[in-house]
Amino acid sequence: MRVTEKCDVYNFGVVALEVMMGRQPRELLISKDDQRGLFLKDMLDERLPASTGQLGGEVVFVITIALAFTHNHPESSPTMCFVAQQLSAQTKACLSDPFDIVTMCKLTSFQK
Repeated sequence: MRVTEKCDVYNFGVVALEVMMGRQPRELLISKDDQRGLFLKDMLDERLPASTGQLGGEVVFVITIALAFTHNHPESSPTMCFVAQQLSAQTKACLSDPFDIVTMCKLTSFQK
């Protein structure tokens, strides 16, 4: 395995998922396709406060970025520079659907 910037990108995504899930995301990363119908609320750490409104949008954004970072094909994952720009952007996150019905499938459509 050759160490590149994409290794850092992948590891950052894993850490972000661990923080949001409260556990290692091993099963999620191994079988992403099998998890597509899973509701986001069911994979989050139960100790986190309820995610509604702007907070819900921010949770969706972080998980979407983390999933993009842990893409199976490193060339398809965004660069750290791109995501740093997205994270520091002054735009507010918003949800198109109620938080309770957001699925993993919806979150895996992030484009770099």
